[in-house]
Amino acid sequence: MEITDRQMEIIEAAGRILTTSGISGLTTKNVAAEMKFTESAIYRHFKSKEDIIVAMLNYLAETMDTRLSAAVASANGPEERFKAVFRSQYGFFKAEPHFVVAVFSDGLMEQSQRINQAILKIMGTIMRQLMPIVMEGQQQQVFTNAISTEELLHIILGTFRLQMFKWRVANFGFDIERQSENMISALLTIIKHRS
Repeated sequence: MEITDRQMEIIEAAGRILTTSGISGLTTKNVAAEMKFTESAIYRHFKSKEDIIVAMLNYLAETMDTRLSAAVASANGPEERFKAVFRSQYGFFKAEPHFVVAVFSDGLMEQSQRINQAILKIMGTIMRQLMPIVMEGQQQQVFTNAISTEELLHIILGTFRLQMFKWRVANFGFDIERQSENMISALLTIIKHRS
């Protein structure tokens, strides 16, 4: 997916609006005002609010895949790769909190099937990155085999989602990277293989 510089500016403006005003505040009129553009200028780059949101989510999925692949490649062993995935995620969201709002926004999934598909693409990306790490960890008896890989992934991703939701509800008011280290340690304690 090719995104122009101007489209990226529009996506970032939409993200700022989502962060401050939620989904109800995200309109093409408000995006235009945020950018000091006319509304017709926005329509030259995106046909609708839905197109902006879908582009934002697709951009996130594609950049996430590249970023997580690099993080995983730089770590050795399943435990270190597991940590690398989540450190990469938290570092990215700390730098770009508007993406947290886009992914974890209540009501966003009610907007359209295209938006739901884009969110599912993001979920698929993280699952595709984590599944081989968890499977390898189970095969090497680093992670528990007491429950299936898929069930472990649901526990892991549910914990991550809750942490991000709490951070968003707290208006990004706590150090997400420090809290993430605690979450990573807690998850590893739960999923590690016991002799």
